[in-house]
Amino acid sequence: MKSDSDIKRDVEYELHWDADIDATDIGVAVKNKVVTLAGIVHSYDQKLAAERDAKRVLGVLAVANDIEVKLPDLGRTDPEIARDAVAALKAQVPHFNDAIKVIVKDGCIDLDGETEWHYQRRRAEDAVRRIKGVKSVNNLILIHPKLSPQDIRSKIEDALKRNAELDASHIMIETNGNEVILKGKVHAWVEREEAERAAWMAPGVASVLNEITIKP
Repeated sequence: MKSDSDIKRDVEYELHWDADIDATDIGVAVKNKVVTLAGIVHSYDQKLAAERDAKRVLGVLAVANDIEVKLPDLGRTDPEIARDAVAALKAQVPHFNDAIKVIVKDGCIDLDGETEWHYQRRRAEDAVRRIKGVKSVNNLILIHPKLSPQDIRSKIEDALKRNAELDASHIMIETNGNEVILKGKVHAWVEREEAERAAWMAPGVASVLNEITIKP
């Protein structure tokens, strides 16, 4: 079983291994297998990447991301960022970009609107988060399902069974309207996230409550 010091070392290695991150100013603390990331990065995308890297490490139970995004002096105004965001949505999500509103304040983007699929909601966020000058993205896009809860559950169960990285027999699925609740136990954080990703891929899912625990 990994100690906190082992996990801290592995997270630090993982961060420095990632060529897309400047980990020089990122600090790592671990207590009871919960990782806290602190420090400074120079883009919002790097902040998210650091969190993903930490979650990949075996033994990590949770990650608190307290990293601050400190942008270089780009001289970018909110209207410039907003225009780039609208252009990015038109280019990357052309089939539903008209349903999305963009609001920018102090480099922080709010996305508003409605869609039927979570992947559309996620793709809209991915389209704008790498724009120069963006400090954060608040995704307020709502999901309006057309499937029944029983259909949603059936599609998720089938997706979990098809996934070679998961043992679906240890994962239980509950539905409450268009909310999905995942329960059970897995061996690593990456399996927990993979189960959640599979649940989000089902049409009509508006929220996923992931109560899957990691076996010590």
